[in-house]
Amino acid sequence: MRAAAAAEFEEEYVKVQASSLRKGSVVDMNGKLYVVLNAENIHPGKGTPVTQLNMRRISDGVKVSERYRTTEQVERAFVDQREHTFLYSDGEGFHFMNPENYDQLVAPTEVVGELAVYLQDGMVVTLSTHEGTPIALELPSRVTLEVMETEPVTKGQTASGSYKPATLSNGLRTMVPTYITAGTRIVVQTEDGSYYERAKD
Repeated sequence: MRAAAAAEFEEEYVKVQASSLRKGSVVDMNGKLYVVLNAENIHPGKGTPVTQLNMRRISDGVKVSERYRTTEQVERAFVDQREHTFLYSDGEGFHFMNPENYDQLVAPTEVVGELAVYLQDGMVVTLSTHEGTPIALELPSRVTLEVMETEPVTKGQTASGSYKPATLSNGLRTMVPTYITAGTRIVVQTEDGSYYERAKD
C-alpha cells in the first residue's frame, strides 16, 4: 500500500504557470522542494509581468526569493492537505493529531512561525504535508481572545469610530474600539491580528 502511494505520488508533479502559485504551494526547483511563503504578481507599466515568490526550502528551512515571468512554467508538487487538531507544543515542536486515524504529527517552529501565537488547545487547522512531513499550516480565519489590559475610556472619546491599543490573552497587541474593556472576549482575524467583533459567547 505504502509503495503504491509513493509511486502514485511521484507522478503528482505538474508544470503550472508561475502566476498560479499561492501561499502553501510546493514547487520543485533543481530537485529540491520549496514551500511558497508568499506570491506576488507584479505588472509593471512597461515590460514583462513577473511573479515574485518568497519560499522556504523544506529540507533545511533556508529562505529564498525567486522572480519568474508570470507565464513561465514551474514544477509544482501536490501536497496532502487535511484537518488536524492542535494538541500542544514543546521543545520538539507543535503537535497535531489527525482526527480520522489519531495519527500525530510534529510541525517544526519554522513551519508554524508567527501563527503560533494564535494556536489554542483543540483548535482545528489545515495542515499541509509532503510525504508525511508538515510543510505549511493554515489557521481558522478568526479566533476568540480575551482582552487582558487596555486603556479606560476617557471623557470626550466617541463610542464609535475611535480605537485604542489593547493586550490580548495570547500576548498580541491590537487596536480595539474604545468601549471594549479588560476582561472582554473579542474575535480577531488571524491574517493580520485585527479586531473583528465582540465575542458572542
